[in-house]
Amino acid sequence: MLSALPARISQRLVVPVVCVSVTFIAIVDGAITTVALPSIARQFRLTTAALDGVVVVYPVCLAMAIPASAWLVERFGGKRVLLTALAGFLGSSLLCGAAAGLGQLVVYRAVQGLSAGVLFPASTALLFGTFTSAEQVRISRYMIIPQQIAPAAAPVLGGLLVDHLSWRWVFYVNLPVGLPAVLFGALFLAGDRGGRPGRFDLPGLLLSAGALGSAMFGVSEGPNRGWTSAAVLVSLVLGAVLLAAAVAVELRTAHPLLRLRLFADRLFRDTNLINLVGLVPIMGALYLSPLFLQQAQGRTALESGLTTFPEAFGVLLTVQIVGVLYARVGPRLIVGCGLTGVSAVLVLLATCDADTGLWTFRGYMFLFGAAIGCFFIPTTVASLATVDRTDLAQATMLNTVVRQTGGALAPAAVTTALVLGTPPDTGAAPPVSAYQHAYLALAAIAAATAVFTFTLPDGPARAAARGSGTGTGTARPAVRRRRRDRVG
Repeated sequence: MLSALPARISQRLVVPVVCVSVTFIAIVDGAITTVALPSIARQFRLTTAALDGVVVVYPVCLAMAIPASAWLVERFGGKRVLLTALAGFLGSSLLCGAAAGLGQLVVYRAVQGLSAGVLFPASTALLFGTFTSAEQVRISRYMIIPQQIAPAAAPVLGGLLVDHLSWRWVFYVNLPVGLPAVLFGALFLAGDRGGRPGRFDLPGLLLSAGALGSAMFGVSEGPNRGWTSAAVLVSLVLGAVLLAAAVAVELRTAHPLLRLRLFADRLFRDTNLINLVGLVPIMGALYLSPLFLQQAQGRTALESGLTTFPEAFGVLLTVQIVGVLYARVGPRLIVGCGLTGVSAVLVLLATCDADTGLWTFRGYMFLFGAAIGCFFIPTTVASLATVDRTDLAQATMLNTVVRQTGGALAPAAVTTALVLGTPPDTGAAPPVSAYQHAYLALAAIAAATAVFTFTLPDGPARAAARGSGTGTGTARPAVRRRRRDRVG
């Protein structure tokens, strides 16, 4: 009876349901944990600063696990890897909630990060492997809804759980959503036995994981410890050295863990570069705005949340338009205009001061959301337009590395700008001018990225979206890759 159930539900419904659940859980967990830190510190009789390890260990371990995700998907199949990673994430969430001390909590958060490092690329590979390029834009219009709701709802949910139950429920809350997703996926996801991707590249894993972990630690801790501190400098230098070694080894390996030769395709390379740099002003502004409202204007956390929330409405409106225009206009014009709009709105935000009204700021945040709604879907879909289906797991894994790096650089850049704009040895919060200069710096980065975006060769992406080109699932990119491998 159960063996017949999967055939009754289309994978075009099953896969998005599972991926939406995974995305929602992961985003909420990342945003909700910060709310619980003061309560955790009180129970363990520590300062909030002493919980730095709880915050930093998650992105570090996530970055270290990502390189292995593509090989695991190719070897064991997307369903098996995704559900195993999700089960590991939920199990570590349960352990985090039951932690008896700081040491246990850090260890369990590390396991959470390792699980998430496999979860993100496996979920993306499964989603984009199910739909053609022409369908990916349409399905992404709906997939982005939980991505916008989750970060807005997480602080409110976290506050309610901490105030009325316990900080432990910040971790337990993952289970009511995650366990049904595991059961649903186990019953209805189509399984595949995987393949034979080649011998596991252990040197590539050690070098790439070490490079990403070291770099992520340095970027995360730089604003807190200072960029000239010994720990930060050593981690950044070590990350750079290990990254160079990883590139050299992977380009000479017959079956590399990281297929860096995918970057020989200009569309894949350029869209990832746009993602890396473009995420800095986008995520940086989303990080900076609550700080400005609460520190420069003295608003409450609730006022801050309600004032930045219109950004989500702007995104949800624009992505529907993007879904209609993508095949006709192409990602170059859409993303380029979106980043130009991001730069313009950031200039407007730079004019805000301590007396700027909340409704004015809300209007700016709505416009900001409308602008960034042109960014996420086109860059993701275009990056995979010329990638062969056999390389999909590798491509989504590399995309995840790029996005995680860009996301980590954003708060580091903002915090550094605020520190540079604050008079030394005053011990005071950053002045309004520091926030204004930070907004202008982000605007300059967005403008420069927009200029580069207008050079994007998006003809193949438009053709794939119309179903008339070499989109995801064709063989021609794979042939080109094998030829390049022989030449290399």
